Amino acid sequence: MYSVRLWSVRHARGLNSFYRGFERALTALHPLFKRIGYQRLERPVAVLEHSIKGLLFDCRMCGQCILSSTGMSCPMNCPKNLRNGPCGGVRADGNCEVRPDMKCVWNLAVAGSARIPGGTEALSHIQLPVDRRLTGKSSWLRVARERAGDGA
Repeated sequence: MYSVRLWSVRHARGLNSFYRGFERALTALHPLFKRIGYQRLERPVAVLEHSIKGLLFDCRMCGQCILSSTGMSCPMNCPKNLRNGPCGGVRADGNCEVRPDMKCVWNLAVAGSARIPGGTEALSHIQLPVDRRLTGKSSWLRVARERAGDGA
């Protein structure tokens, strides 16, 4: 899984482009999702989302995905769950102080963001703390609702 996560950061530009198109498709499907019922769709979509994003990004299903703002490096992989940058303990070799065998998630985020148009700017936006009530929920469905203007 770790090697695929590193691959995803190296291919951040292409993955981000794909996700932008996927996001537009999800938004276009909002009327159908609303008719079926978002509650009904939550479990199967969350399982699918976890399978795909778990493989590519080692996703933790926080329900508030910010991969496109962090160069396709999931900040929830940080042992300290830091969403706005690295802690003060990044080792000289760029590895994590808690897990010395792992590259700092935020070093990877900076590298991945440099590959995405506007990614470095997106990286500088302050992220809200994780709402733990959304853990395990689909961020794809949440994005579809928000982009369609239906935050209900």
